[in-house]
Amino acid sequence: MHIHILGICGTFMGGIALLARSAGHSVSGCDANVYPPMSTQLAEQGIALTEGYAASQAELAPDLFIIGNAISRGNPLLEEILARDLPYTSGPQWLAEHILRGKWVLAVAGTHGKTTTTSLLTWILEEAGLNPGFLVGGVPQDFGVSARLTASPFFVIEADEYDTAFCDKRSKFLHYRPRTAILNNLEFDHADIFADLAAIETQFHHLVRTLPNNGLIVANAAEASLKRVFARGCWTPIEWFNSAEGWQAGEETSVGADGFMVSLAGKEIGRTRVALPGAHNRANALAAIAAARHAGVPTDVALQALTRFQGVKRRLEVRGTVRGVTVYDDFAHHPTAISATIEGLRGRVGGNRIIAVLEPRSNTMKLGSMKARLPDSLAGAEAVFCYAHKLGWDVAEALAPLGDKARTFEDIDAMAGEIAAIAKPGDQVLVMSNGAFGGLHSKLLRLLAETT
Repeated sequence: MHIHILGICGTFMGGIALLARSAGHSVSGCDANVYPPMSTQLAEQGIALTEGYAASQAELAPDLFIIGNAISRGNPLLEEILARDLPYTSGPQWLAEHILRGKWVLAVAGTHGKTTTTSLLTWILEEAGLNPGFLVGGVPQDFGVSARLTASPFFVIEADEYDTAFCDKRSKFLHYRPRTAILNNLEFDHADIFADLAAIETQFHHLVRTLPNNGLIVANAAEASLKRVFARGCWTPIEWFNSAEGWQAGEETSVGADGFMVSLAGKEIGRTRVALPGAHNRANALAAIAAARHAGVPTDVALQALTRFQGVKRRLEVRGTVRGVTVYDDFAHHPTAISATIEGLRGRVGGNRIIAVLEPRSNTMKLGSMKARLPDSLAGAEAVFCYAHKLGWDVAEALAPLGDKARTFEDIDAMAGEIAAIAKPGDQVLVMSNGAFGGLHSKLLRLLAETT
């Protein structure tokens, strides 16, 4: 079968492409913005990419079009597909029908930490010899690809609450029917499709309604929103983490050395460490340990596996160090994630100066829904640079509480020049965006190399 994917360079749809190819299908696709790591990953797999959504792509005459959720009515190729009554489906629907059916699905949901936790869980199952299939919204360093199809009965998936497609406004995760579900946290996000937190809680309630009574929910006890979800009905056992009665992580005494203690119901189980710093990543590790145990992985095996986990691309990924200045790439774009990322980096670098560089690129950020929370989320950095191009709100005004340490720019090149000019040995430049950020990381490293 020939499948043509609209929006193929999104992390989810790129993963669908890899799975479809592994299942024996001929795969091609198109997207408006083609950039690494997904474009590189697809090219390495021999998947043909077309720039843009010209209606003429209908002449490729695939057996099926898979429509990404970034594709809206008015898109020329989508309009051609509809006008000619050509066969199409959504990515989650295709995945449910052709990949997940008959699998033990382990799904990782929540506002933050999905990609990291999915990668941690997948790695634990891999180290335990279970050879899981997976679909991650990023590229785990241990695997080098965002998706893999295997003969294993286990499949780990990052379960997003964003809507499915132009024709299906349910959350994507409602298609997956997991047996094991991690619910990491739940905050307001995706202001472009959800009116408020209650609307998102309803989608999580719908997910809980699909879980079997012989399954397991691994949930964050620190989240009142999740407890409200369960109060609406829950038919599946729950194991809590971040709880003295459930799974708990001790403080990290020394990154890369002693790690931290893991306890269950107040009893110490053992120590482990993870490559990513911060309390939020210790919580992610707890969730992964608990979910893996449900799939039959002994806890001691999980603890050892975590010590060998290499991390995820674009999650505090070091892009290079020049003249003693380290440049990181991170996907953080929600105030909670921004704050946690800075806190985690602080734990790693101590008193070294952190220069936070932010692109408010998500739909929620573009709408200004989170602007009041930005100053507090960035307060842990010594300097803040924000790209303010084509936003419908005044970034400088929003960041005014940070005083002189915050600067805004309309031009990426000008911003890169200013960062390179003030950077000094020991500085940690934390670049945060859910997009390519105009190649800022490479520009910074080049400018730093050129500066004498």
